[in-house]
Amino acid sequence: ILISCSQLGLTNFKLSCEDGQSGPTHESMQAVFDLKPFRPVVNLSNPTITNISFTLYAVLGVNEKTQILTTFLWLRLFWHHEFLVWDPDECDGITRISLPVKKLWSPDIIIYEFVDDDVSQACPYVYINHTGHIRWDRMLRLVSACNLEIFSFPFDVQNCTFTFGSYMVSPALTFEEMSGNSKRYLEASGEWELVVILGEASILQFGIDEWDIITFWVVIKRRPVLYVVNLLIPSSFLMLIDILSFYLPPHSVDRASFKMTLILGYTVFLLIMNDLLPSTANGTPIIGIYFSVCLALMVISLLETVIITNVLHHNSMKYREVPRWVRVVILKHIANLICYRQPEDVPPPSKAQEDKPERLDNCSGPWIIQPRAQEPAPHPASTTDLSELRAHLTSLQQDSERQDQWCHVGYILDFLLFRIYLLLISCYALVIICMWCIWIHQT
Repeated sequence: ILISCSQLGLTNFKLSCEDGQSGPTHESMQAVFDLKPFRPVVNLSNPTITNISFTLYAVLGVNEKTQILTTFLWLRLFWHHEFLVWDPDECDGITRISLPVKKLWSPDIIIYEFVDDDVSQACPYVYINHTGHIRWDRMLRLVSACNLEIFSFPFDVQNCTFTFGSYMVSPALTFEEMSGNSKRYLEASGEWELVVILGEASILQFGIDEWDIITFWVVIKRRPVLYVVNLLIPSSFLMLIDILSFYLPPHSVDRASFKMTLILGYTVFLLIMNDLLPSTANGTPIIGIYFSVCLALMVISLLETVIITNVLHHNSMKYREVPRWVRVVILKHIANLICYRQPEDVPPPSKAQEDKPERLDNCSGPWIIQPRAQEPAPHPASTTDLSELRAHLTSLQQDSERQDQWCHVGYILDFLLFRIYLLLISCYALVIICMWCIWIHQT
């Protein structure tokens, strides 16, 4: 369809202006408005190139479960309208005007990652230069699909893709300029900070059709301070209390009850903080593994307390002889390995203390009180009675020695298992610190 310039109200492809009027006349622009369905070129073989740039203003939310990133962009489009050209000298020096975007042809820009309805606030006007160059600034609330990697949460870095496509499209600014502008506006944002914006222009072919696309890679990094304060530090304090609980004397304090209460408190802590942890079907974040390992270490600590309590209570009350291999392996070799020194023998009790309950100086407790010696009968003792009394006292002395040995076995095992537990905690802390350093180096 051929339309003459006179029919459009255009003279030499320029809008007309009247004397005393600022800008082109309404009649000449109305002729351009009537051509809205057509691409604004005189020769349809001439391409209309759309230039795109955007500024990442805010990261509104990251949903790890649905793998969706919600951002707010300031999108800027540039293209050339060959019919909106006028001479500023003839139009009272006017070089730029604004017109409703609904009255003009606008390029069709598609964002391939868009997964929701566009509920952005509309920007109704475009700015037009006297040379026919149009600039359209619009605000875009972009809900896009993004493959989120949450393994290193809360020290994760996400790389999301924004793909803009049209028949003829190119970047309006360099990717470094877009990244710099976005960093200036994103400094006041909350949880996320922008690392860099990268991009690449390419051609996408669908059969015989070719589409120009611009792919932007937006790299954002999470600020982990909130999660360190609310998750990692309280968990570390509970682990520290669990370590310090080993200094409670196992013979006089119910250490097992204390550790069970600590495990219960840690479980409640995990339930309360469960909402802060992301969850996806792709994997488990490392912080979840960290909490699981901490809980497992607390259970191991409780198991160690159960073993020591069994040695101090169960074996000593049966008055069984300490096996020879236990004396050789534990009381000799392991005691020397952990530098455990048994206290010197206590001198025999005086006559005033014979009537008092006898306790071991190292294993004093309600379960190892020695039975009081029977008082001698008022009548003269026979030889048989003296022999029985001596045998009874000898049996009590042997029981006291067995109890003393079992008590030292329990203490040696307690010291040994405590040091092994400290070694596990140290290795675990070293792994966490190394991962932290690797994350710092990568970012």
